[in-house]
Amino acid sequence: MAGLKDRIYRKLPIPLQHGVVSAFGLYWNRYRFSGKFSTELQGFLTREYYTREKWKSYQEHQLRTLLMMAFQRVPYYRDTWKRLGIHEAQLQQFTLEDLSWLPLVEKQVARDNPMSLLVDGVPSKRHTIAHTSGSTGMPVATYWLPEERQRSLAIREGRECHFARVSYRLPRATFSGRIVEPNPESKGPFHRYNIVEKQVYFSAFHLRPENAAIYIKPLIDHQIVWMNGYANSIYQLAQMVIDQKIRAPKLKAVITTSEKLTDEMQQVINKAFSTRTYDQYGCVEDAFYACTCEYGHMHISPDAGVLEILDDNYQPVPVGTMGEVVVTSFIRPSQPLIRYRVGDRAILSDEPCSCGREMPVLSEIVGRLEDTVYAADGRRMVRFHGIFANQPHIREGQIVQEAIDLICVRIVPKPGFSEADKQDVVGRIQQRLTAQMRVIVEVVDQLERTPNGKLRAVVSKLPKEQIIALNSMQSRDTKR
Repeated sequence: MAGLKDRIYRKLPIPLQHGVVSAFGLYWNRYRFSGKFSTELQGFLTREYYTREKWKSYQEHQLRTLLMMAFQRVPYYRDTWKRLGIHEAQLQQFTLEDLSWLPLVEKQVARDNPMSLLVDGVPSKRHTIAHTSGSTGMPVATYWLPEERQRSLAIREGRECHFARVSYRLPRATFSGRIVEPNPESKGPFHRYNIVEKQVYFSAFHLRPENAAIYIKPLIDHQIVWMNGYANSIYQLAQMVIDQKIRAPKLKAVITTSEKLTDEMQQVINKAFSTRTYDQYGCVEDAFYACTCEYGHMHISPDAGVLEILDDNYQPVPVGTMGEVVVTSFIRPSQPLIRYRVGDRAILSDEPCSCGREMPVLSEIVGRLEDTVYAADGRRMVRFHGIFANQPHIREGQIVQEAIDLICVRIVPKPGFSEADKQDVVGRIQQRLTAQMRVIVEVVDQLERTPNGKLRAVVSKLPKEQIIALNSMQSRDTKR
């Protein structure tokens, strides 16, 4: 059905496409702010300044309720935990420290048999389904009850928007994955306007220097107050604004999502739109939620769930040490995700934030487990923004591991790009992965996006078996 709707939309004249987008905006606006939205929003605002002790008590209460329900009514957990000898009496007394007793849940479970994670093993008539992007494999089907969706929307209003002093009730612009301009050769406009929510919805697929002014015009025409969406798309537009000296409106805030936001990207966005940039970290499954406050620290929301950071042996890492993100979600109890491997790496901080909120802080979101490049000796590179930082002649770049000893760096150049810039990139790669690593620099007009419009900063073409062997090599070295 969605395919048919898309085909009809593509054939409509642009004014009617604006109308279709606005009609969907009317539905979504009513859905967003109805039902339990206001109650959930008030709850998130009330808990904002909980102490650590109060957060711990809150999480353990939520955790015990979730675990008991999962044990009694969710097929996957009931069967798995019983085989491991876990009893109801244990779950009734569960603490956060006891989570390590429970096995991890792989994404493959959610992909292959999502209904085994549903309460009673069947979807409700009230469920709607959303799919993850599937950028690293098959998409995951996530099931949502209306009150769960409103809880998810409320945490975004009560945290990221509240921290940035904006609201989904204010005029905004959005970069996301919908193909609102279906013609790849279009000369513009590259947005459609949702008149109900006063939202300019931008195409992430037409961002080129010659189109920059066409993107800026609707921000002015519709008096846009703030912007949200893909970090890389907003950064690319901001860089074009600066390079071309385009007069862009001052925005109250920019909230980025879905892609890693580096310090350099943040500085460019702030300068282009005379604003302040905030970052949001989550996933389509809504297994966890974090966002930056006015002091620039990334706060984990404990009322969205429990976030653990584990080493290669699945034990908690010390604060300040990089590890794998594993989450237990409170947002969608009708399809509970308990100790779910989201596939990211991150680092916790123990430094208190000047904002006064005692929510845990992430010092860095390093990237996806798949966003890893290996050298033949087993060393790994997971921080890539240093490759392209302070590169005045590079618009954007992508790292592709073709083989264990071969990296291809794809670069979209800016005026002035030269052989010296190429060699600088080669040197930065080899500095991190030894001089034995062969590096090819390929200059391209634009980098390919995923079907959802995201840029994959790192693409690994190594066979899965080779990656497993390399990870095992590093794990043995660590134990020594």
